[in-house]
Amino acid sequence: MPADALHTTILDTLGRRITGGDLPEGSVLTLDGIGTEFGVSRTVAREVMRMLESFGLVRSRRRVGIVVLGMDDWQVLSPRVIAWRLLGEGRVDQLRTLTELRRAVEPLAAAGAARHASPAVRAELLEIARRMRALGEAGEGDHEEFLGLDVRLHELLLRSSGNELFGALSGLVAAVLSGRTSLGLMPALPVPGALDGHEELARAVADGDAEAAQRAMAAVVGEVQSALVEAEKPSDDGAGRP
Repeated sequence: MPADALHTTILDTLGRRITGGDLPEGSVLTLDGIGTEFGVSRTVAREVMRMLESFGLVRSRRRVGIVVLGMDDWQVLSPRVIAWRLLGEGRVDQLRTLTELRRAVEPLAAAGAARHASPAVRAELLEIARRMRALGEAGEGDHEEFLGLDVRLHELLLRSSGNELFGALSGLVAAVLSGRTSLGLMPALPVPGALDGHEELARAVADGDAEAAQRAMAAVVGEVQSALVEAEKPSDDGAGRP
């Protein structure tokens, strides 16, 4: 296995264990233990620990070892940390909190895009919405192409908002959208309102109508929030849905 792939495999395994609770706060890791488990050198184990430390998941302490930190220290807005958390037991809660953040930010970003987006971006948004409708009505709302278009639309809006802080959240939103699809929470046939909402959003931005763009985005993210509420309801056997 190439060195980069090996680092990534170990990093993802340990990242999922920590964010998923298998390695709770206060657990202690050692370079020798990592080396033995994964069959790697101390150099590789040390590099992986440095990467985990950069995400706020661990901290090296003298005479103790490498200590797992609690969520308050995690880089919770890192797309990688988000992806790990979406693979754990608390994935629906993670999607809920991220969707609440989106609902606070993305309507304002859409309004900003209506004011600041370039003509090329406005045209691309209209084409993306048109293509999303075609795929959705063909029952391909849970396919990779639909996801890619959805991610691109939200990325364009955030990066065209005129607010660099909103633009910096584009990776986070991509991780949320990808997570919703991978968890089976994106229907093959999107509800008509969702497709309508994306088209209304794209049209409002293209027309430079900031108020309409803000309303449309609020409706789009609100639909996601409603879907998550449904996902959290107990199923007939009393167990929560994934």
